[in-house]
Amino acid sequence: MINLKDLLKNPKKYKENLKKRGKDEKIVDEIIAIKEKLNKLIKERDEIRAFINKFSKTKPDDKTIVEIRNQKRRLKKIETKITEVEKILNEKVDLVPNLISPDVPLGKDENDNLILRTGGEIYQFDFPPKDHVELGKIYDLIDTDKAGEIAGSRFYYLKNKAVLLEFALINFVYDLLKPFDFIPIIPPVFIKEKYYRGMGRLSGEQKEERYYLPKDDLYLVGSAEHTIGPYFANEILDEKELPKRFLGFSTCFRREAGSHGKDVKGILRTHQFDKIEMFSFTLPEESEKEHEFLLSLQEKIMQELKLPYRVVLICSGDIGFTDYKQYDIETWIPSQNKYRETHSCSNTTDFQARGINARFRRKNGKVEYLHMLNATALAIGRTLVAIFENYQRKNYIEIPQVLQRYLDFEKIELKK
Repeated sequence: MINLKDLLKNPKKYKENLKKRGKDEKIVDEIIAIKEKLNKLIKERDEIRAFINKFSKTKPDDKTIVEIRNQKRRLKKIETKITEVEKILNEKVDLVPNLISPDVPLGKDENDNLILRTGGEIYQFDFPPKDHVELGKIYDLIDTDKAGEIAGSRFYYLKNKAVLLEFALINFVYDLLKPFDFIPIIPPVFIKEKYYRGMGRLSGEQKEERYYLPKDDLYLVGSAEHTIGPYFANEILDEKELPKRFLGFSTCFRREAGSHGKDVKGILRTHQFDKIEMFSFTLPEESEKEHEFLLSLQEKIMQELKLPYRVVLICSGDIGFTDYKQYDIETWIPSQNKYRETHSCSNTTDFQARGINARFRRKNGKVEYLHMLNATALAIGRTLVAIFENYQRKNYIEIPQVLQRYLDFEKIELKK
């Protein structure tokens, strides 16, 4: 949620931000007009209440009694109208994205994102590398055909040593990040609408991504971030407690709306997947430093796995709705001969905290909104794709050395 008072005071700033994002600026004028209408209705309501209250301790004459009754009927209509206008205003405000950092490069889409650096070495194959779909069939690791029959497209069964590899990845990440004061957490995968909306995850096109259960009035989360974020909703933390860092594992659910025809084969883009997420609550003056810290941990994970990657700064037209600044890590996928996004790392400043009313108290007693950040530690499915493809050899799939201590095998071979 943006700061509505700030928008009304500095509309030009929000129009410029929308323009940078490639969004329609007119919503700012619409919000101002709706707020003026609401203010007028509130003034009318208060005047009527004041008139009625004048006679609360005196006995009015018959003519005044008639007038009071008329005013009460009018008051009821105005109060109903205020509720309607407030709802419209909130819906409009929900469509305004976070302000973006001056560091964010201007651009229209992912083609304008800025590559900052690359890491790791791309393996030089002496044979034509197979994609993860074929590898999954050869080594009996992935079954999308049976999953398609049982659950539909974009689902999969993970099997045999791929399952053990997932558990190894989970243990590896938790062990690696343990020294950095992360609180291990497994959050709910269901969330109430008011908190999902407060987190900025039901705004605009994002709502199409969500699975909703009408009977229960609950949504399925698209990331552990979505239910870790509201952990401190309506609470006030103490300044000395910060930063608070969580490391959450969850199954995630996304419709993949608008991705028809993209990555329909395999497990790169699916409706259900497992993910480990870093989440941080911090002081406003520390959030940019924390952002770089989370990014450094993502790179550390990739370096330990010895997967080739690159770090990308996301441009204004591609940045997330809630984000002030966003990095992606893209991992090399040999079968596609290009890097594909596997991690995101976002500083949402006070945008989400304002939506869920998550605050902290400074030493001087002043209460402010927290800054909240999220970063993928590992998207398991995409990481398995990267491992299978980058670590494939002619007759087996090698296991990254850092994972071997969690397993009783060093390679995946054909069953004899």
